[in-house]
Amino acid sequence: MIKKISMTVLALFLLLPSWSQAGSWTEDPSGVPGQWYVGTSPSYVAPAKQPILFVHGLNSSSNTWWNENNMYETAYQNGYETAFIDLYPTKNMWDNGALLSQKIRDIYNYYGEKVVVVAHSKGGIDTQSALVHYGAYPYVSRVITLSTPHYGSQLADLAYSCWAGWLAGILGSKNDATYSLQTGYMSYFRSETDQNANVSKVPFYTFGGTKWGSFGSSLYWGGLYLSGYGSNDGAVTVNNSRLPYATELKVGGWNHYSIKEGSSTFNLFKDYLNETTINSSKALTQRASFNNEADSYFRGGEYSGKTQEKIQVEEGASSVTFDWMSNNPSSRLILKDPENKIYSSFNVSKDESDYFNGAYHHTLTIKTPPPGEWTLESDSQSLDKYLLNVSFDSMMNDVVSVSMDQGQISLKKKDRDVSIQEDMTIEFYKNGKIKESKIKPKKGLLKLPSLGEGVYNVTIDITGKKGKNTFNRTLVKTVYVNDKGRVFGQ
Repeated sequence: MIKKISMTVLALFLLLPSWSQAGSWTEDPSGVPGQWYVGTSPSYVAPAKQPILFVHGLNSSSNTWWNENNMYETAYQNGYETAFIDLYPTKNMWDNGALLSQKIRDIYNYYGEKVVVVAHSKGGIDTQSALVHYGAYPYVSRVITLSTPHYGSQLADLAYSCWAGWLAGILGSKNDATYSLQTGYMSYFRSETDQNANVSKVPFYTFGGTKWGSFGSSLYWGGLYLSGYGSNDGAVTVNNSRLPYATELKVGGWNHYSIKEGSSTFNLFKDYLNETTINSSKALTQRASFNNEADSYFRGGEYSGKTQEKIQVEEGASSVTFDWMSNNPSSRLILKDPENKIYSSFNVSKDESDYFNGAYHHTLTIKTPPPGEWTLESDSQSLDKYLLNVSFDSMMNDVVSVSMDQGQISLKKKDRDVSIQEDMTIEFYKNGKIKESKIKPKKGLLKLPSLGEGVYNVTIDITGKKGKNTFNRTLVKTVYVNDKGRVFGQ
């Protein structure tokens, strides 16, 4: 059975007589933010075993731990008491941190002892906010995070960029939660959190994943895009899943969904669920410092009838992947290479990710593509909206990188023989709302405008040349500027 706890109500969902497995109940919890639930108590709970509080991630709810997931069952079979909570699925770490802090106190009082928090994805950020900023640290013994984007996600940056922001908005993916996960804003959160005296009160342990989903799926597409930023699980890079003062328990072959399954990771962290947890001999996590590869090119818009995009593929590219993302599952696409060879066998799948949920991917990979101008044509009888992402596996990916120093943007070339022309566009957001769109700095002046506190989402489209070889790339970067003019996310 599972117990449903609120301020005034204590209700029990009874097991159906024919069901013997833990976690069986007649209906799922309501998902109301702030409500929390107690799982079936094992017949015997060893005194050293502390209760586990499971915290869900972005656009999710408490049932993520038992619907198509054996995490709850695995914890029960291992003799642990469990609690689950529903947070706001689309609110930021400040709102969820304040809510979670209050409920952690209630759960502590219910059990009469500290709990161990196991959090998936953004749930780890919400948990740290509750402990550090809202005073819940006395009630928690330790926190285990499963692919938590402690430094944000570059997919959130993309969702607010000039090429993709409108599509994310149409799909309903732009909200307080995704806004707060932009890497620039998370750099600000880290500065507010990591220097706080409460940050060391509760030890953190982290997990990261390295596998994507199946070809054409949302996690595959996310993994392909994030590969320019390092190893990732289709939604979060390994580098961003780390905290310098946390202990990394394992980086393994999980994608962003499988990492939270009981059969995947429970046995790897169960030794950290007890009152007398072993001292880890693992070193504290080291985050890598590197410039991302420029391996993608974006275009997008809306159209009715026919439209086409032209893409330059450079000589020497090992492969190129075309991903046409649209709100229409039946987009008719024809791809032509420089030799007029036609490709039309696109893999179609629905996006189930946090940033473009509900869109449809039309994906095709070409090995050893002939260099030159490629054309992708689409035909739609209705108004269609699309985002084209072209991903390159090429030696040219590391030729150009972008950096920022107090609002001054620099493009760095690693090859002297490469010439580039850039076109920069800035989207300015304050408190999650767009204030100014499609800002174009003066030619040759790569500098943030002075618009005050908020997130500056910078998109730089590049046309490069090396000899007669032409290539296209798009770089996306976000920074947060606070009310004192300090820049975060450089």
